[in-house]
Amino acid sequence: MKECNQCGKCCIKYGGGDLSATVQEIEMWALFNPEIYQYVKDDEIWFDPHTQLRLIVCPFLEIAPKKAPSHKTMYTCSIYLDRPEDCRQYPSLVSEMIRDECEMIEPKDINNQPKALRKLNIIMLDSRS
Repeated sequence: MKECNQCGKCCIKYGGGDLSATVQEIEMWALFNPEIYQYVKDDEIWFDPHTQLRLIVCPFLEIAPKKAPSHKTMYTCSIYLDRPEDCRQYPSLVSEMIRDECEMIEPKDINNQPKALRKLNIIMLDSRS
């Protein structure tokens, strides 16, 4: 199991209508982060604040500046410290990492998923509540 390399696959795949936020998160955004809250509609996330249409990509996913033109594209989250719990928890299972082609997973992890899950839980310790 490797550390996250910021490939963006999870954010791209789940950044549209596949995420949810808790009522508490939405209330906190309304109070303290109106720049996030403007993308909430009827307690669901990510909607265009002007058209009210659901976005297909998270509005806070950004392409990181490349250090060299030949370097791989990397992504960052502009609301990382205030991101939804769904984002904080991902990935939680080796099977979902395999399904989503997560670049953290290595071939040896597929063959020993219990060990891979233990490593994943260590890697994700700071992210999960």
